[in-house]
Amino acid sequence: MLEGRKLAFRYGEQREWLFKDFDLRVAPGEIVGIPGPSGRGKSTLAKVLSGYLPPQEGGVFMDGRPLPKSGCCPVQLLFQHPQLAVNPRWKIEAIMRESEEPPPELLRGLSINSAWLERYPHELSGGELQRVCLARALGSQTRYLLCDEITSMLDALTQVSIWRTLLHIARKRELGLIVISHDYALLKKLCARIITYFEKGSG
Repeated sequence: MLEGRKLAFRYGEQREWLFKDFDLRVAPGEIVGIPGPSGRGKSTLAKVLSGYLPPQEGGVFMDGRPLPKSGCCPVQLLFQHPQLAVNPRWKIEAIMRESEEPPPELLRGLSINSAWLERYPHELSGGELQRVCLARALGSQTRYLLCDEITSMLDALTQVSIWRTLLHIARKRELGLIVISHDYALLKKLCARIITYFEKGSG
């Protein structure tokens, strides 16, 4: 079980909390959606839940224990803009091996062409690079994926392909997914449960 308990965060001295007293529980294999307008704190919440930012109040726990501060985190975050998540000076092969080399069957499942491995990030399309980031995030230690608008910048066919592949992998491995999106219709199709905290302006 992934849990966020009484989480709160705000930047600097700003008066308003982006979120406060935010509770979240996601079970293995569960798909949970978080909608809401831009600027409300959804992406910040994703960074807190995945260990990129420490909460100013509350804590994040996996099976009742705090997230590990070293090694591969069991909660992985996928960003909206994949080019911001990779080193532009590294070839794709080095990027893929940064945490754990993906098995060949995962690369085939994500339709990652072996020819991409010798290319640099700018030589791939947005959809291709997002597949690379997804493969890198799906290490053997990963138990939860936070998907922050991961297909919003892609064409419709690429969106469908990526979500079909990701859902297949999640079911097979019983991964928990937290899907952040402006697209409420997408969340209704994907998710068993939708948290409307940010839609209501509670943050």
